[in-house]
Amino acid sequence: MEKGEIRINTENIFPIIKKAVYSDHEIFLRELVSNSIDAISKRRMASIAGDCENCENPQVNISIDREKNILKISDNGIGMSDSEIKKYINQVAFSSAEEFLEKYTKGEDEFIGHFGLGFYSSFMVAEKVEIITKSAINTKKSYKWSCDGSPNFTLEDSSRDDIGTDILLYLLDEEKEFIEPERIKSLIKKYCDFMPIDVLFEGEVINKKNPQWRKQPNELKNEDYIELYNYLYPFQGDPLLWIHLNTDYPYNIQGILYFPKLTGRADWEKGEIKLYSNQVFVSDSIKEIVPKYLLPLRGVIDSTDIPLNVSRSALQTDRKVRSISAFISKKIANKLKDLLKNEPEFYADIWNSISAFVKIGAIEDDKFAELVQPNIIYETKINNKTNISKLLKNNSLIKKDERIYTTLDHYQERNKAENQNQIIYCSDEIAQSNALNLWLSNDKEVIITDPLIDAQFLPWLESKNNNYQFQRVDSEIDESSDNKNKEIVDKDGKSPSDNLKNIFINSLNNEKITVKIQAIKNENAPPAMILLPEQMRRINDMGAYMEQKLPGLPEYHVLLVNKDHPIVNGLKKLSDEKLILDKEQKNESSLTKKLVNHIYDMAKLSVGGLSQKEIVNLQLNNAEVITGLLKSVK
Repeated sequence: MEKGEIRINTENIFPIIKKAVYSDHEIFLRELVSNSIDAISKRRMASIAGDCENCENPQVNISIDREKNILKISDNGIGMSDSEIKKYINQVAFSSAEEFLEKYTKGEDEFIGHFGLGFYSSFMVAEKVEIITKSAINTKKSYKWSCDGSPNFTLEDSSRDDIGTDILLYLLDEEKEFIEPERIKSLIKKYCDFMPIDVLFEGEVINKKNPQWRKQPNELKNEDYIELYNYLYPFQGDPLLWIHLNTDYPYNIQGILYFPKLTGRADWEKGEIKLYSNQVFVSDSIKEIVPKYLLPLRGVIDSTDIPLNVSRSALQTDRKVRSISAFISKKIANKLKDLLKNEPEFYADIWNSISAFVKIGAIEDDKFAELVQPNIIYETKINNKTNISKLLKNNSLIKKDERIYTTLDHYQERNKAENQNQIIYCSDEIAQSNALNLWLSNDKEVIITDPLIDAQFLPWLESKNNNYQFQRVDSEIDESSDNKNKEIVDKDGKSPSDNLKNIFINSLNNEKITVKIQAIKNENAPPAMILLPEQMRRINDMGAYMEQKLPGLPEYHVLLVNKDHPIVNGLKKLSDEKLILDKEQKNESSLTKKLVNHIYDMAKLSVGGLSQKEIVNLQLNNAEVITGLLKSVK
């Protein structure tokens, strides 16, 4: 029997191992099973070279001895000779103990995995570790190595007959959870599920093996991709689409990324993508490897080229990591481009679910923006059905069910001669319905935007493209809606519109409201509308965004009065005739003032600009106006 001392240049290595990686102490099983898989692969390669016989049924077996508190990991891989034990076990496989200490004693950074600890991670959970092994190449003897967690070890002959290696962990009292069958099964499923070799626990194969992402895309059907998604994310429904990653130059990366069906607000911080290294699970926290805007995606990235032994701050500046991130973004952009070109109806169907990914990604990543900007689509409203049919035939519109979609470039091609760079949009079809209907009634095309993400995205688009000038439907009305009839002025040089404007200004008595009088030829136009000049409204919305509240009606806004509406005509007559509605009423303009405020409140109500208290006042004022008008009827 040989005795000796492990060459690590410090006696503090084992306490540091236990302390430095204690929060991830369960990874010892991942490390030991990975070593076993490597040993099986090495035996296969050696057998091809003619150096030994390959094993017929390669597998890793895990078992427990509850009475002795032993966890055992066995394989039928290449095994080790005594010289190999001295080389690979006794000389700890760190570049130096000093480097290890520098990495793991600062405590300033978190770490993704701890590949490199390898076999010695077993001392996080065991008070003593034994190795019983027989080499496939040097088959004359077998050996037993034992260490109690100090730098001292023993190496002696063993009676093992079969080629391979057993690792026996004599668990610490505080680590007895790893003697529980369900705990071991859960760890195998978590870390070893997709390893290429059978991993057995107490004789039962636990792992799934042969993951879809390690195959070529032409080997898989849609059902295969959906099966993997449902396995990784049970009870989440089917994904919208997926992107298969497969390259070995200039780096090695495989994987499948899925766009999920999101039922609520996406979590842009957590991340759902699982990171593997050569089919070994590493982490599901990969914020440094993929751009933030891709974190709500799901799936798998498997790469041996991502450094797993360094701090997250180092990952953020690693050139290869940044290159992999750019590769993933480009693959996603190309997938969207192909879908828009080859499956436009499907693309339109999923667009509302993926648009947030695309728009936030464009804002955050200029290279991604260049690739995806031509593929951004919007639902659009066009009244002319004959025109729609023609446009669908030349593929400048996409129809899905009852909705019509367009790219911004196609929108401008259809409307540029008339509106130059102007793009008319509506962000709330209910609150902005009056303004929207006015544009549509004059055969103007209006795109429908998202009230949240597009509040930031449209200004960003304008900043990147001088050809885009966005205008919301309620910022002004279409000029063709204006019934521009000339008016006769009175002896004071005042037109009926001037007099009507004064009535509203005097009755509202609010300098923050700009009153405009216009004749709107559309018979369905309301008596008055709130208009919000584009830049003024954007400033208001941005202020609300900074204060983390919903934007309300800006204090400064425009009240557009439709002078051709019957109610407004009645108001003019009421003012002109100076009706006194009862003998006790000395203020002859009181009804006029109430009617003006009623018209104004109705305009505010249509854009959600009334508080709960103002809604109650509107009801009271409405009753008073109707009562006053009824009394005026002779």
